[in-house]
Amino acid sequence: MWKDFFYFSKGQRIGILVLIALILSALAANYTLPYFFPVTEKDGTAFLKEAERFKKSLLLRDSLRQADWQQKYEERQRLYKEKYKNYYSFKTSENKIAYTLTVFDPNTTDSVGFVRLGLKPYIAANIQKYRKKGGTFRTPADFAKVYGISPEKFKELEPYIKIAEIKPAKAENATIKRIDIIVELNSADTNLLMQVKGIGRGYAKGIVRFRQVTGGFVSVDQLSEVYGMRPENLEIIRPYCKVNTTLIKKISVNIASVERLRTHPYLNFYKAKAIYELRRKKGKLRGLNDLAELSELSPGDLIRLKPYLSFD
Repeated sequence: MWKDFFYFSKGQRIGILVLIALILSALAANYTLPYFFPVTEKDGTAFLKEAERFKKSLLLRDSLRQADWQQKYEERQRLYKEKYKNYYSFKTSENKIAYTLTVFDPNTTDSVGFVRLGLKPYIAANIQKYRKKGGTFRTPADFAKVYGISPEKFKELEPYIKIAEIKPAKAENATIKRIDIIVELNSADTNLLMQVKGIGRGYAKGIVRFRQVTGGFVSVDQLSEVYGMRPENLEIIRPYCKVNTTLIKKISVNIASVERLRTHPYLNFYKAKAIYELRRKKGKLRGLNDLAELSELSPGDLIRLKPYLSFD
């Protein structure tokens, strides 16, 4: 049976032989043809090698250019330093100047004295500007607040700070010339206020600003609440001021909104809100006795607010 399976006709046997011959020829050609026909590089290898050589030539050119630039730069630097060698030597010696620690009063020492203590010129200038504007150093801690003084430098200078007793009245009179005039705080403008002994432009603006936000001055003592007012300055100003309470602008409690109430410096949002809610609950409020029901308002608050509230 297997003989029948492997039986080929004459034509089939010839075909098989031809096929085998072709296979053998292909194998032989695969091994022998490369010797007769060398394969040329067609995969781009040659181009890549050429590109690599070109890249190296560019790098070499850049390196030469960089080296040339570096050489010229160093030459320019040498010539520059040679030209300004005197300046460099001055700067070097300036940085090496030794300073001397001695006892000093920051209210009287001049700029040269501060520099001799080791402070930089711009710090000395800041101190001078502060003093020209009327600023004084009352404690060593005040001197530490000067812009530019590091904590380390202040610690070094602190043992040498000796501040003489300050007499504000004489200092004020020496720097500001004023005439004897009495002003009414609820109507005077800044120009009129500045004619009072002890009131400068800053205090004048502060007084007007306080008057605007509160509605007016109830007493001269309220000057102590003006921003920046010092007790010694208040004593100088007090004899030249008076108050007309009829000029006070009051807040109408029964129609004012929460926003209007809270604008007064003696009221905050919670106090203003409490007054507003009490008004909604009771209707028209008739006086401070109604406000006394509020836990948010202390007896002191009611006393301070009384001149500024209207229940009409």
